[in-house]
Amino acid sequence: MGPLHWLPLLGQLLLLWPLAARPASPIRAFVVPHSHMDVGWVYTVQESMRAYAANVYTTVVEELVRGRQRRFIAVEQEFFRLWWDGVASEQQKQQVRQLLDEGRLEFVLGGQVMHDEAVTHLDDQILQLTEGHGFLYETFGIRPQFSWHVDPFGASATTPTLFALAGFNAHLISRIDYDLKDAMQEAQGLQFVWHGSPSLSEQQEIYTHVMDLYSYCTPSHIPFSNRSGFYWNGVAVFPEPPPDGVYPNMSEPVTVDNIHLYAETLVSNIKQRAAWFRTPHVLWPWGCDKQFFNASVQFDNMDPLLEYINNRSAQFGISVQYATLNDYFQALHDFNVTWDIRDHHDFLPYSSEPQQAWTGFYTSRSTLKGLARQASALLYAGESMFTRYMWPHPQGTLDPTWALQQLQQLRWAVSEVQHHDAITGTESPKVKNMYMEHLSMGMRGVHKLMASIALDRPPGGPQVTPVLSVDTRPVGYSASVYNPLAWKITTIITLTVAFPSVSVTDELGRPVSAQIQNSTKDPSAYDLLILTTIPGLSYRHYKVKRTHGDQAGTRELVTPRANTLKFSRKLRNQTSQEGKLLVPVTNDCYTLLFDQDTNMLHSIQDRQSNRTVHMTQEFLEYRANGDVKQGPISDNYLFASNDTAEPSWEAVGMEMVVGTLATDVRQYFYRNITDQGYIYSIHTRLAHVHPSLAGELLCRRIEQQYHVGPLDLNREAILRTSSDLNSQQVLYSDNNGYQMQRRPYKAFRSNPIPRNYYPMVQSAFIEDDKSRLVLLAERPHGVSSQENGQVEVMLHRRLWNNLVWDLNYNLTLNDTSVVHPVLWLLLGPKSTTTALRPRSAVALQHRPVVWFRCPSSLSVCVAGPHHPWPVTLPPSLHLQVLSLPGWQYSRNHAQHLKNLQRGHPEKPRVNLQRVLLRLHHLYEAGEDPVLSRPATVDLKVALRGLGSVVAVEERSLTGTWDVQTLQRWHWRTKIGHLKGHPTSPPRSPGGSIITVYPKEIRTFFIHLQQ
Repeated sequence: MGPLHWLPLLGQLLLLWPLAARPASPIRAFVVPHSHMDVGWVYTVQESMRAYAANVYTTVVEELVRGRQRRFIAVEQEFFRLWWDGVASEQQKQQVRQLLDEGRLEFVLGGQVMHDEAVTHLDDQILQLTEGHGFLYETFGIRPQFSWHVDPFGASATTPTLFALAGFNAHLISRIDYDLKDAMQEAQGLQFVWHGSPSLSEQQEIYTHVMDLYSYCTPSHIPFSNRSGFYWNGVAVFPEPPPDGVYPNMSEPVTVDNIHLYAETLVSNIKQRAAWFRTPHVLWPWGCDKQFFNASVQFDNMDPLLEYINNRSAQFGISVQYATLNDYFQALHDFNVTWDIRDHHDFLPYSSEPQQAWTGFYTSRSTLKGLARQASALLYAGESMFTRYMWPHPQGTLDPTWALQQLQQLRWAVSEVQHHDAITGTESPKVKNMYMEHLSMGMRGVHKLMASIALDRPPGGPQVTPVLSVDTRPVGYSASVYNPLAWKITTIITLTVAFPSVSVTDELGRPVSAQIQNSTKDPSAYDLLILTTIPGLSYRHYKVKRTHGDQAGTRELVTPRANTLKFSRKLRNQTSQEGKLLVPVTNDCYTLLFDQDTNMLHSIQDRQSNRTVHMTQEFLEYRANGDVKQGPISDNYLFASNDTAEPSWEAVGMEMVVGTLATDVRQYFYRNITDQGYIYSIHTRLAHVHPSLAGELLCRRIEQQYHVGPLDLNREAILRTSSDLNSQQVLYSDNNGYQMQRRPYKAFRSNPIPRNYYPMVQSAFIEDDKSRLVLLAERPHGVSSQENGQVEVMLHRRLWNNLVWDLNYNLTLNDTSVVHPVLWLLLGPKSTTTALRPRSAVALQHRPVVWFRCPSSLSVCVAGPHHPWPVTLPPSLHLQVLSLPGWQYSRNHAQHLKNLQRGHPEKPRVNLQRVLLRLHHLYEAGEDPVLSRPATVDLKVALRGLGSVVAVEERSLTGTWDVQTLQRWHWRTKIGHLKGHPTSPPRSPGGSIITVYPKEIRTFFIHLQQ
């Protein structure tokens, strides 16, 4: 995000502080030149390329060539790839290769973007890292070995595990809670070895450096000038660079007259920072947002300054050098200190000041958050579908090159939106529109690809709507359904049809369990619910035929129509007769009781344990302050309400749609009892299926979809679920869909409500000694437990404030949209919900993909693809990806480097022979007596539907390392810390039988018989 605008004042204050004890050894300062280049935020990618980003790489390369002592680190790949493909000359490309070989230009992190850590999903983090790493390795043969996660708003405990698996030797973060950072600085505890997962061994831990309170920007205050210091190229100008080359706020040039003043300022800051760390090595970041667009003026001023200090090293007690992260961390590693261990707890939430809790972005721009996850799920399905199409041999006339281009376009868009000012909702409106346009365009391409496979037609054929448009043709429809998971699933799909009397049959002509009811989206249409059971990575095909009246005497089975019961509106303060008028909604797993006096949920009985939990749900709103003169404000980033939320409705209506397959309960919340339109709604669905092995996930979930908005200005809307669970105000919420964090309520003296909000990327729960209430989400939200037995989910925000900084960058979040988030609720004993939660969360994220077409005659319907061998994994293993990445590099590293040295006169054909497989064990060690066991699978058997597996090669997380050759640095740590459970023992490469231990993520190249 933007420059740390409070740093100039902070720098003035800190320079006045007395210095703490400094290391006894001479201080060695590593000046690391960098530019923080947000992929979006305030300006679109193309605007940034034109104004400054292209010039960063053009001028940095030129200046590094001019001075051998100079260094630079490059971080995100999106701008670099655009420069490399569209701007760089052949000479510049050769210079880049030379600088990389010499270690003077270093790629750190190396992902497509610097992803957010609070609201991104594990799968998408891995995707964007894989996209960036694949490009770097394919193009240069390099593999980043250090992270640079300096701007995400808080740090997740998932990240150290992922970065260790990617082969990183050290991890660097910055934004953690202000008071915690102060304490860690005072105790010289900003560096440690982070053991991110309680289930994994030390092989998945990583050395971590937390930046001090100056963060990633150079301290800009210089006492001898009213200009900022060390930013000699000034501030980037939009939309075009100034023709005269004069930028705003250019630092005073270094001259003979002021060089001693610059040197004293720099030395003073270095010594101050040295007191906060345990070694005499000081990392001194030189740069900030949008810097080094004129690297010439930057280096021409810093060169003599560093030389001046080094010539007086004995006088100043320090030496300074340009450095990369490798230079810094190598020196730190060689110092051989014994480091403390940090356990699996995260650094969330993040507050920068007492009244600035960065917890609003957990919910900001919910529509974008939802679209990002939908796009990710579609990409996931498209990858495996295309892989199954190509192996063991292509099954149609599809052009594989075109198909891969569609997947690559969506990979880019999904990677891009993981940026820490993208999915967070902290960007300007025009940048939000850019992200959504890129996602939508990529989704359209993958929809075309998948439809051409599922419906067995070329991509240029008639347009097929991927789910669910109304057509008034009189004959009927056909639908194809694809299950992207590697488990057999039983679920309900919903089609929207134009007529109320239908019969539904499967691909063999057999009647199918279904139900029809009035549509919630189109009053002239009908929702057709179909119960489907689909093996892993397989299809089902259905025909929906219009019928006429009573079909007695025919062989057609008419789909039953659900009955609708309507209840009159009730006022919010309506008194209840203590549950005397309760309406039950029941399946084999739950009984939901609704109170006719209030039209509200009264209680839920878990039929397995026979325990009834009293439970109510309602919508409330926090009222945000929009005037900075009146107190703290909420914006894209911040949530700053000190008042409790208030009910946002006066009346609620209810209707029940009762059918044989499912019962829907629809509650509509009105601001006033006379309003025609509702502001909120809850649509609750309970499926009437038996909790057999196939139907357990469906029976044991209560599906809810909400309608929220448009909100009044300066409102933050929550859904509060209150129960009689004795949860002790302890909440559990997930890190990135990977692991759970315990969140006890903290009684902060200031800002307690926002500072007790946490990100829920995929799941959260509260519990007592008997039962657990689980919430599963298909997009990120903020979540909190402000009272005992209570959990509230922030669903939507609409804000405006008069903070000049927000107004200048259009970051006030005046979001007038209506959002429709989905939550699934699970209730039951801990043992049951422990087993169900991870698998149900994955099932929510990756629901079946449906294609719907309306042929002129059902007799000409083509059944579509059929796979005799489904892909089935043990229930504890999730198929995290099955794809054809298209990488062209040799699997042998030495051979790949030789190929790069020879050069490629023509771009080689994409490689569709290499299958990328990644498996993720969903359970923690000891979490479940069965599902927490190591899971063994024979890939020759599991993947037999793709052909004959001839070799299995284990790779690093992003595929660029052969794990047999990956040797990460070992950092000395204190003895006696928890080492976790053993990971998979080393084995000779190529074996097809693998064992995946709890929480492991393992990546493979699969080589199949041609």
